[in-house]
Amino acid sequence: MPPERTFHYEAMFLVGQSSAADLGAVITHIDELLGRCEAKLVSMAKWDERRLAFEIEKQKRGLYILTYFEAPAQKISQLDRDCQMSETIMRLLVTRADHLTMEEMQAADGREALMSEAKLRAEKASEDQEQAEDTSVRMGRPVEEAPAEQPAEGSGDGASADAEPTAEGEAAEPAANA
Repeated sequence: MPPERTFHYEAMFLVGQSSAADLGAVITHIDELLGRCEAKLVSMAKWDERRLAFEIEKQKRGLYILTYFEAPAQKISQLDRDCQMSETIMRLLVTRADHLTMEEMQAADGREALMSEAKLRAEKASEDQEQAEDTSVRMGRPVEEAPAEQPAEGSGDGASADAEPTAEGEAAEPAANA
């Protein structure tokens, strides 16, 4: 049996905006898909995030991830099938990258930027979740506030402890003891 021929490929993955919220999971999912077809990843980068020309699976926006990899020619159909069955990947376009050198493919590597963006998105999502929990409506009996403090005796307001309030709410003079 002749050895498998390997080629360099360029693949564009389209991911929906709802899936792109968890960018770290998308990156690992693409790595797993490439690993199943025995591909060696050369580079991966975020290409663009934009509005789609038409809705795909009820998604109006999408994230494009560009990858370059080396894989056996017979395994590309398996990658295509795995992406069609994936709930994360909406579309896939794979072409041979014969027009690029290995240095050009490696220069397009943006994995560090992808990972830092994934970390920022995860932090923002956790902050948003904390804010949602803080502003949530609470059911049940309202929380009673503590009563206002009464002024202490001899607080300097001119009223004494023996003074009786009048109808107008002012303190009257102390009653004389007879």
